[in-house]
Amino acid sequence: MAENAMVVKHLLLSKFKDDVTPEAVENLIKGYANLISLVPSMKAFHWGTDVSVENLHQGFTHVFETTFESVDGIAEYLAHPAHVEFANIFLPALEKVLIVDYKPTSVN
Repeated sequence: MAENAMVVKHLLLSKFKDDVTPEAVENLIKGYANLISLVPSMKAFHWGTDVSVENLHQGFTHVFETTFESVDGIAEYLAHPAHVEFANIFLPALEKVLIVDYKPTSVN
């Protein structure tokens, strides 16, 4: 997908609860990634773990980035039954969560 002014990024920063096993975390991440095949408004999905040397992560360990073509696409995603079902499993496994939606801007 070409980056343009219409693209909207949905960032979710999280820390899983200490009692969530690594295997459960892996399964939850797979479930999150699978949403792209179920929710038409999701255009791209990436995730990773904190590797910052600045140590300013405030306890957040994982970053999930989803790309949509519009803010309306995020609204469709949030209301989609597959997302609602997944969120009911995913969110209780989190100790901390922060979500930011933004439109990327290039500086020329």
